[in-house]
Order: sequence, then structure tokens, then C-alpha cells
Amino acid sequence: MEQTEAALGPMPDWQTIRVFLVLERSGSFRAAAAKLGLSINSVRRRIGDLEALIGAPLLTRHVDGIRLTAEGRTILEAASRMEDAAFGLMRAGDLAPFSEAGEVRIAVTEGLGAFWLAPRLVEFQRANPRLTVDLRCAMESADVLRLEADLAIQLTRPTSPDLRIVKLGRIHLMPYAGQDYEEIYGLPGAPEDLVRHRIVVQASSQTVRLEDYNRDIPGFPDTIPIALKINVSSAYYWAIAKGAGIGLLPTYASAIGARVIPIDNLGRYSLDIWLTYHPDAERIERVRRTIDWVRAAFDPKRYPWFQDAFIHPRDLPAAIKGAPLPDLFAGFTAMTP
Repeated sequence: MEQTEAALGPMPDWQTIRVFLVLERSGSFRAAAAKLGLSINSVRRRIGDLEALIGAPLLTRHVDGIRLTAEGRTILEAASRMEDAAFGLMRAGDLAPFSEAGEVRIAVTEGLGAFWLAPRLVEFQRANPRLTVDLRCAMESADVLRLEADLAIQLTRPTSPDLRIVKLGRIHLMPYAGQDYEEIYGLPGAPEDLVRHRIVVQASSQTVRLEDYNRDIPGFPDTIPIALKINVSSAYYWAIAKGAGIGLLPTYASAIGARVIPIDNLGRYSLDIWLTYHPDAERIERVRRTIDWVRAAFDPKRYPWFQDAFIHPRDLPAAIKGAPLPDLFAGFTAMTP
């Protein structure tokens, strides 16, 4: 016999369930409050209300964060299913007529977003004037399953079996220096020379670490003088271009107008570029159009630096097919007479 709504008693509201999910994923009340844009007391009050409604403690507090009780783990499973259903409703709404208009959210690493996709968005917007593109450049990957973005472009391969995953190409990196740096310090001719130079490093979850880069390079020093640490790609490029030190940049930097000099004999490194989105997204016209455009924007046949094989920057001009590329750094670098 079915239970009536009155017999079931009061039901938890979705916002409270969402607070519980964010708290569990964040690991602490402080981190959850920051992500939700609420005060810590508001998060605590929501969790207290949920525990009172359930009739059991859902978590315990520790110095290093929160831990779920057995009841909390049971509620977490049910809350996750509730979240999946809510996202399913939102995706269903996107399948309505005229869905070729509206907003598409693209999450991308800050470097690829700032220096590759953003300058190229003009052509896509002209072809799709009814679309609004929300380009989210960040150093951390977005969670497509939780609708943080409609599609994500990242340098770490997603692992969820519920996502559509497409390899867009490969990004090749090598050391570069600015012209001013070469004039003042010269360029290293071999890995062991790096101990006499200044190094700029970028620190984030989707960048190449020095220990990864130098692992297989004979003669690479155990320690090198790091002059500057930067967490975003735009400031990282600017520091290298202005002569702060030597750093890793993608090989296409030279081809699109970056004022930097590639340095040979210091090795190179490659990372695959991944596109990921929910399988239902392809059924939404505006998202499908954006996916097609993104895939074309990284086409290795048109843009040879995204091929699996490494091509030296000096050989890229001869490898480019079709119309010459515009100077994508125009306006970002200083004006020349």
C-alpha cells in the first residue's frame, strides 16, 4: 500500500540537499561555504536542519574536516541520485524548440582559453549571432556531469564512464625566452647551463611540472634557480616575453605572434588535449554547434602544432595550410611602428 505524502512527513528541500552534497565534496564547512557563497553558520544551520529531519547525525567534525556517518553515507547515495535527476530535468529543458539560441558554457584551461579560443570566438559568434558563449578560463577542470559547464577542454583525461570524451589533439611545449632576456643573459646551450639562468615556472594542476619535464633529459641539473612562480598562463607568458626568465610555452606561440625565442637542446614535453561533455549535450542544437566548432578549432590538419608528432616552431610556417593565421597576440604585445 502506497504511503501518502502526509504519512511520509516533511520532505527535505533541494537547496538543503545541495548544501549537504557540496559539504561532502568540499570536505569542510569553510570550503563549502566559500563555494556556495554562504556564511559558515548558514551551512551549519542547513546541515542541522537536515539531521533533525532525518533523525540521525550525518557527519562528525574533525581537525582535518568532516567525515560521514553510516547514515550520512546512505543519505549521500540518495542525494546523488536526486542530483542526477535534477540535472536530467535541466537537460530535458534544453531539448525544447529553438534551443539553437541561448547560452553555451565552455570550460577551458586558462592558457588555451586566453591565447587560442578567445581570439577565435569572433568567427563563431558571427556565424551564430543568437548564441551567448560563456568562456570560463580556469586552471582547474570543470565538472560537466554537475553542469558546471556544457563542455570542457582540459589537459588531463577524464575518467568518468558517463561522459563523452574526444581527443582534440596534442599540445607540445618547449623552453622559450624573451628577446630582452637573450640580450642580457644569453641562452643556455645545454641543460647543465641552466644553473646560471633564471627560470619562470607555472604552478597548477594542469601544467607541466619541472620534475615531469626534466625526467628524461641527460644533464638536466637537480636544482635550478627559480626566479618567479606564477599560477595563470597569461601572466606566465607576459613574464617570459618581458625577460623575467626561461619558461615552457606551446610550440604554436611563435606561429601566432608571441615575441619569444624557442630554445633548443633542453628537451620538450607533450600533453593530449581532451574535449568532454555529457552524451545528451549533442542533442541540444546550440551545444552541438559549439562542439563542432571546438573540434574544428583544434583540427591537426589545419593547425599542425596540434598533431601528435612534434614540429619545431621554425618549421611551422611551412606546415600551415590554407590562409595565413592572424597575429593572435596583436593588442596583447606592444605596438610596433
